[in-house]
Amino acid sequence: MCQEPRLLLHQTWGAIKSTSSHPSGSFSSAAFLSAGAEITITSEPAQPAEGDNVTLAVQGLSGELLAYNWYAGPTLSLSYLVASYIVSTGDETPGPAHTGREAVRPDGSLNIQGALPGHSGTYILQTLNRQFQTEVGYGHLQVYEILAQPVVMTNSTALVERRDTLRLICSSPSPAEVRWFFNGDTLPIAVRLGLSPDGRVLTRHGIRREEAGAYQCEVWNPVSVSRSEPINLTVYFGPERVAILQDSTARTGCTIKVDFNTSFTLWCVSQSCPEPEYMWAFNGRALKNGQDHLNISSMTAAQEGTYTCIAKNPKTLLSGSASVVVKLSAAVVAMTIVPVPTRPMEGQDVTLTVHGYPKDLLVYAWYRGPASEPNRLLSQLPSGNWIAGPAHTGREVGFANCSLLVQKLNLTDAGRYTLKTVTLQGKTEMLEVELQVALNLPSSHKDQRHLPEPEPGTG
Repeated sequence: MCQEPRLLLHQTWGAIKSTSSHPSGSFSSAAFLSAGAEITITSEPAQPAEGDNVTLAVQGLSGELLAYNWYAGPTLSLSYLVASYIVSTGDETPGPAHTGREAVRPDGSLNIQGALPGHSGTYILQTLNRQFQTEVGYGHLQVYEILAQPVVMTNSTALVERRDTLRLICSSPSPAEVRWFFNGDTLPIAVRLGLSPDGRVLTRHGIRREEAGAYQCEVWNPVSVSRSEPINLTVYFGPERVAILQDSTARTGCTIKVDFNTSFTLWCVSQSCPEPEYMWAFNGRALKNGQDHLNISSMTAAQEGTYTCIAKNPKTLLSGSASVVVKLSAAVVAMTIVPVPTRPMEGQDVTLTVHGYPKDLLVYAWYRGPASEPNRLLSQLPSGNWIAGPAHTGREVGFANCSLLVQKLNLTDAGRYTLKTVTLQGKTEMLEVELQVALNLPSSHKDQRHLPEPEPGTG
């Protein structure tokens, strides 16, 4: 058999009526079918990446074949011809569409060395048998690109809450699917989340503070994935919940009582981004202080009044304020114990009367001697009920004002008595008194006056 010029062979085929027509419908990237579904072409690998060696393997060839023509295009056009192959001689002739990477095998398969995304598209295999009849198979090959790292572009990296709109663009030179990430996690689809049809443009209207953070986009295809560097978004808000603290306690709208000649510090706090600018005022008059705290070194009557903190956000241009009233504490009255009568005699009753007891009293206890449990006479709870202690003789009675009544004194009752008080704030105070009991001589018949016991709750 003589070899004919390749161009003449192609022209001769064109004059012969093909036994197949272009199939209707679409074709997968892995299978190429003729109109009669006899020729099957499988891509190996099924989803090739750029740089892979790809084989378009052919199955289902029938009869004794003379030649193969491979086309990279939608029609049997000479301009799309990749190569022609003569079966009997093994001669291969490149066509106009040959890229230097294609080679036809004796079994009709087409090898593509180091395939590129540009090799993607429709391929047609045309066969010629000894009866000079042709068959064709059509299909589509997709060579996937190894994706470069995308870049996130934004209209701004610092926005004002509920006022500004965020617009992010995932820039990538390659066609690919797009995913978005927020602080490393897949970005959830929200009502206010707007995505363009191709997923590359993300829009958030009325940005909120919880949406501040790191945004990334990721492009992917079946063989490659690449994620952008994060772009960090700051959302400005506030100031909100402005408050004045003193000793770590919020005092907004309250009165602070400070002891005379003591120092204290007022702190201004708020929820704000960025940190606001602070101003202080005293009784409506601005103070020269631009810090978040105000120090008062020595409290006097001149420092009594209303202190106001004003916080202003330089980015949102919003401001907020809080005020407190500072007053001197009332003079503290020292607690004292006075026996009534002052020198009781044996057989008399005596009341150890307490003056200046704490008004925020939680509990008190009386002891005969030092304040230890074996010496406890009694203690009284906030309910007003008192409880006898180990040293109680049955002659002692407690009152709400911390006073103690000892009935029918005897000489052994003389000595030291201790009062222990505990306030609601946990402040503990102890005070001692020395009780003297005079001997009641039988020859003495002096009138003795018995003072009535104090009413509960009196001081």
